[in-house]
Amino acid sequence: MISIFDDMAQVTEAEVQRMLPLVDDQRRGEALHYKHLFGQFACLKSWLMLQELLKPLGINDMKMERNIHGKPFLVHHPEVYFNLSHCKSGIAVVIDFSPVGIDIESFRHSSLALINRTMNPAEAEWIRHSADPVEAFTQYWTKKEAVVKLRGTGITDDLHRVLDGEGYRLETYINRGKRYAVSVAFSQIQ
Repeated sequence: MISIFDDMAQVTEAEVQRMLPLVDDQRRGEALHYKHLFGQFACLKSWLMLQELLKPLGINDMKMERNIHGKPFLVHHPEVYFNLSHCKSGIAVVIDFSPVGIDIESFRHSSLALINRTMNPAEAEWIRHSADPVEAFTQYWTKKEAVVKLRGTGITDDLHRVLDGEGYRLETYINRGKRYAVSVAFSQIQ
């Protein structure tokens, strides 16, 4: 299940203060660690979105830890996998019963050097000849980030080859009006 939030007008100090008592001490501490309002808001909102996705499964205990690469997991519910992402345009959360990764990114211009550093020649060519290279780069970047997050290894892979692997299924959603892309990588291993 996927949840996306993109009503950025709600990013206010009052909303952060409203959400603080709704999360556990661990998440509250993480949120308050952020210096900027958006970071605090995204930390709290993503957790509450996750909580809403878990409710139908009867999961209320959301004690979280992280693997050695920083990927979060629910300590008392290892059968449920989740992933969170945010950018200035929105927040995205996904849960599944096998490993999963999600990434949301705002459309933004990317330099030729960045494209060449992160994309293989075929991907770079497709981006350069796309009707909207900014959107095309963002789509590819979210796909790669989602796969890396699915694997739970961090960006340690050769970014040129991230999408060459098997064992996952990708879904990408584009919101041209709000100028962002979301990609989800679902494990095909059950």
